[in-house]
Amino acid sequence: MAVVKLDGLTKIYDRDHPPAAEDVSLEVGDGEFMVLLGPSGCGKTTTLRMIAGLESITFGTLSIDGTAVNEVPAKDRDIAMVFQSYALYPHMTVKNNLAFGLRRRKVAREEIERRVTSVADTLELTPLLARKPHALSGGQRQRVALGRAIVRDPKVFLFDEPLSNLDAALRVSTRAEISALHRRLGATMIYVTHDQVEAMTMGTTICIMNGGRVMQVGPPLQVYRRPANTFVAGFLGNPPMNLLPATVTDGDGGRELKIGDSMIGLPPERAPALAPGTQVTFGIRAEHLALEPREGAHVAAIPSEAIQIEPLGAETIVMLRLPGVEKTLVARVAGDSDVELGERCNLYLDLKLSHLFDTDGASLAVSQDKG
Repeated sequence: MAVVKLDGLTKIYDRDHPPAAEDVSLEVGDGEFMVLLGPSGCGKTTTLRMIAGLESITFGTLSIDGTAVNEVPAKDRDIAMVFQSYALYPHMTVKNNLAFGLRRRKVAREEIERRVTSVADTLELTPLLARKPHALSGGQRQRVALGRAIVRDPKVFLFDEPLSNLDAALRVSTRAEISALHRRLGATMIYVTHDQVEAMTMGTTICIMNGGRVMQVGPPLQVYRRPANTFVAGFLGNPPMNLLPATVTDGDGGRELKIGDSMIGLPPERAPALAPGTQVTFGIRAEHLALEPREGAHVAAIPSEAIQIEPLGAETIVMLRLPGVEKTLVARVAGDSDVELGERCNLYLDLKLSHLFDTDGASLAVSQDKG
């Protein structure tokens, strides 16, 4: 396998427009599963295509195992790519689709047979080897596309939203297959998606991008629990983190925050040394809110009104209005919650798991719980 290093990678298509990718720097370790995550147009696919050699690099250096490959043609980078479209040859059987790339490289017939047999067994394609693509389901076609990449035994696997064309059930099963495949092969994989569930469940590391730039890189749960800025906080998570404007004040019990018409205290470790009057953004995730009383030194209660209720079975999503706050707050509570539409109730906030961001959106937390 291989180490892939991006050092200041930039792609400019038009000098009159912002770069599609700008100063992208990160390192994908040997055997790592890196997910590039972000909204449409954030630069993740452009970055992947620069790694693959399908797009030229305007500035910066791309290296594989310590060797710069900026000028190396795509076919010589020893990289296999799986696209959103299956791109299978319709007139060829599954077996011939798997073998085609090896034949083009003039690999010995016995070696081709060995590799195709091994990959077909790994991906449970053996019963389908004689079929043509039109006789396969979407999930089976995607497995053939995966197999065509695996059979080459490349240094690096690249995936460009490979599950986008699958229905919900197939997405779940194929997601599990790719994760299991990574564990078996121990391969270096770089995976592009806008689906945060794919990123959280598949990646060993995720890189969140926006506007062509890297916002944050780290293990999925670390990024979820310790967002570097309001973009990451608001993008990662479903529902996204609640982000409310607040003002720092001095209260009788110490430093407090004024959120709308409500006042809440903050634990000292969650409140950086900010002067009274400082404008900040207060963030808290839906699962750290409750409608039932909670005990604890750092639990705050504020009045609220339930304005929308979405029962999902195991859980219920409740939208709430706070006095003096325009934005709706979202809470994730137990599925058997008996809250009613229009009910006025206390909302309990676990402040140990809250976040503060400055006016530019950067995190102000000096320490954060791992839980």
